[in-house]
Amino acid sequence: MQKELDICDQSILITGGTGSFGKAFVRSVLDHCPKIKRLVVYSRDELKQFEMAQEFPPHLYPALRFFIGDVRDKERLYRAMEGIDTVVHAAALKQVPAAEYNPFEFIKTNVLGAQNVIDACLDHDVRRVVALSTDKAAAPINLYGATKLCSDKLFIAANNFKGTRDLRFSVVRYGNVMGSRGSVFPFFKEKAKTGVIPITHPEMTRFNISLHDGVEMVLWALEKALGGEIFVPKIPSYRITDVAKAIAPECKLEIVGIRPGEKIHEEMITFSDSPNTVDLGEYYAILSGSQPEKRTAYINEHGAKPIAADFSYDSGTNPDFLSVAQLQELAQTV
Repeated sequence: MQKELDICDQSILITGGTGSFGKAFVRSVLDHCPKIKRLVVYSRDELKQFEMAQEFPPHLYPALRFFIGDVRDKERLYRAMEGIDTVVHAAALKQVPAAEYNPFEFIKTNVLGAQNVIDACLDHDVRRVVALSTDKAAAPINLYGATKLCSDKLFIAANNFKGTRDLRFSVVRYGNVMGSRGSVFPFFKEKAKTGVIPITHPEMTRFNISLHDGVEMVLWALEKALGGEIFVPKIPSYRITDVAKAIAPECKLEIVGIRPGEKIHEEMITFSDSPNTVDLGEYYAILSGSQPEKRTAYINEHGAKPIAADFSYDSGTNPDFLSVAQLQELAQTV
């Protein structure tokens, strides 16, 4: 059985560290590991780094470092990776409509940037890497989802040429993060001031996960991953119309039509993924088809169970839906 990783004994770098997930991840790590060796926030926005440094002052958090850089800049990534044991890759361009109109900008960050991270990890004795993905990477119909699927494939394939290094690349894929920048909860709260809530499609559904649960999943993956898997959480769905009712029941709903590249329902595991997917209890793991031995390893180490050959996991057929009352409670926390 593999020896689990002790996060508190690591030097960790997180790309996109000043984003919603990054800040939550940093707080969780510092809370759980006050004597961590080093925690490096790698991002390109100096103002956000300055603001984050006020929240985490250096005299209280001496292990925290801020490193200005872009994942597009390979040389800068190489400098930042010196002495790093663990990498969480959260940097990405994420807005679906923007990707449709600026496709190569998304490719440069989400695809070429991902390969830069992989190369830097391979050349700097990094031991564990977890990359954040999205439900939009499953059977993508938009450019953003396509770039993230490509990124996922790059990280999974990196396990094939790591050589004898003690290095494991894995991916965490989940749905919309409640309350994160650009998410529907704060958007609807702002629109409620106008008395009208724009609804793209009356049947639209989405997966929902909290920042806390997203962070916990990444920490779990860092400790448990064997390398080469895409982890998917079992999380609830919501109807967009129910979110509107929960946040602004008195407002008028205006159907405005879906935006370029949007789906009515989001997928996280497709029919095509099912032969390589196992059930870990709290999570699913999509295993690499090129490494069938991983299925046996997961069954032995995690008590994993194979799933049905016709299984798929999407927000529309998900058996677990949040009620309007539950959404009202969640909205108060955003």
